[in-house]
Amino acid sequence: MGKRLSVLLAAGILVMTMAACGANKENGSSNTASGGDQPSSTASEKVYKFATDAAYAPMEFMDKDKISGFDVDFLKAVMEEAGLKYSITNTGWDAMLTEVQSGKSYDAGISSVSITPEREESYDYSIPYFESTNMIMVKEDSTVASAADLKDKKVAVQGSTTADTLMSGIMGNDNTDLKRFDSNAVAMLELDSGGVDAVVADIAIVREYMKNNPERKLKAIMDTASFGSEFYGILLPAGSELKAKLDPAIKTVLENGKYTEIYKEWFGEEPNVDNVLNAK
Repeated sequence: MGKRLSVLLAAGILVMTMAACGANKENGSSNTASGGDQPSSTASEKVYKFATDAAYAPMEFMDKDKISGFDVDFLKAVMEEAGLKYSITNTGWDAMLTEVQSGKSYDAGISSVSITPEREESYDYSIPYFESTNMIMVKEDSTVASAADLKDKKVAVQGSTTADTLMSGIMGNDNTDLKRFDSNAVAMLELDSGGVDAVVADIAIVREYMKNNPERKLKAIMDTASFGSEFYGILLPAGSELKAKLDPAIKTVLENGKYTEIYKEWFGEEPNVDNVLNAK
């Protein structure tokens, strides 16, 4: 808990907004972080390249020139368990989806990517590693009480996310009041400025923003009837050989207590590991 608060207060919402274009000079690569304390690889060792959208605190974000967050610590534990070398690069959301699908520049993506039937048509996934749901964030004096109340409101989402898909179903895909932004950070700033009535985003992101910005007088609304549980997986190109290496390592990290340790450090509470292990 202390690590999360101190890091996030230092990073701030401005860093989240600028993360996609920030530069990480570690190891001489733009927007790239190495796999923790792993030794340098030799020419014969495969270094798996992971892409992320580091504008999604507390899951992944830029802490000055370093990619940090729950997903980053989780990936480090998994790759250590699997005995694999890796690097992680801040590419932004859309670029991550495109590059991982092609499999040319990146071997995988980790960025709070929900497992959906639509994405499974184009990608492979690891087994699930995180349970989430979408949540509505509005100003304290808002009369919005459920997702149905958003139908005639102005709503901000991050484009090409499950929040975008859900709200397109409720409001209509071509509804001009559904505002799609490149990041949740920008969507939340739009709510702050009065440009929209609500933001819909993953629960961890909504809660973190509200904790760090109490002066903005916001409230969060859970609507489990409209927004059910989602599960994140590591995104892989179709047919990836990496899946067979990641899945056993993820299962071990979930079962041996390491996952719970990382989760509590970032969220200050116990995860429901059984829900994740039993997710389909």
